[in-house]
Amino acid sequence: MILAIHIGLTGWGDHPALYENQSITSGKLFAYASHFPVVEVDTAFYAIQPQKNYWKWVEETPDHFSFVIKAFHILTRHDRNQLTLKELKELLAAYTDSISPVVEANKLNAILFQFPPWFDLRKENIRYLRVIREYLKEYPLALEFRNRSWFDPKYKRQTLHFMEQENWIHTICDEPQAGESSVPTVLEPTHDKTLIRFHGRNVNGWNKNGRENWRAVRFLYRYSKEELMEWVTHIENLEKHSKEITVLFNNNSGGDAADNAKQFMDLLNIHYTGLNPRQMDLFDGGL
Repeated sequence: MILAIHIGLTGWGDHPALYENQSITSGKLFAYASHFPVVEVDTAFYAIQPQKNYWKWVEETPDHFSFVIKAFHILTRHDRNQLTLKELKELLAAYTDSISPVVEANKLNAILFQFPPWFDLRKENIRYLRVIREYLKEYPLALEFRNRSWFDPKYKRQTLHFMEQENWIHTICDEPQAGESSVPTVLEPTHDKTLIRFHGRNVNGWNKNGRENWRAVRFLYRYSKEELMEWVTHIENLEKHSKEITVLFNNNSGGDAADNAKQFMDLLNIHYTGLNPRQMDLFDGGL
């Protein structure tokens, strides 16, 4: 089996350590892409981005770079409203039109459907997943749950079978085990691709979502070498069943994601080629 492991971060704008040696004229994404081969586009969750943004991002990244693009929050029912089928089709059409530059450039890793904690296991929600998958049949779709009912021991096997049958990429999470609004780490691929997202293990911060200052604490966590070594073993097992594994570090409330991602690359002995060139500091170089 030919295996590719792509390691990156959720977003490219909040990692000062990656840009400290860059010239003042360099863009953050260009600099980011000199370190990592993949990134998550978080802004797509909050608004459908104009095509010009995606064209710019495509042009700033090397040929083999890829994007995991989050689904728009209305598509994942974060607003708690239920769309008519006509409204859903129109919204999906607008969304796919917006990301078309990434698709045309062959830089789409996956579209990530991350559902909210209230999206629990029930027939209505299973039907909704089938509809999404049907209308986006040509796209690689990754599925992440935030309600543990999907992996209740009574239904875990059925959930995984459903994902496999419907061609959903399983998003495996490392996150705090903080009750109903978190999911266990289920190390079972459902597709040739597997997505892994590291959210940290800050139990106290996890359930503060939406409260004042929640962004500063929810993903405040730095993985230890021992914890990352656990995942080296997990990757070795997952690669037996996945042709492609993408790993995204989201533990960045304290700026730890980039360091942990690079540490993980070292532990896996991964050295990427074909990245953007590193720019020298303004004061580097000879006369």
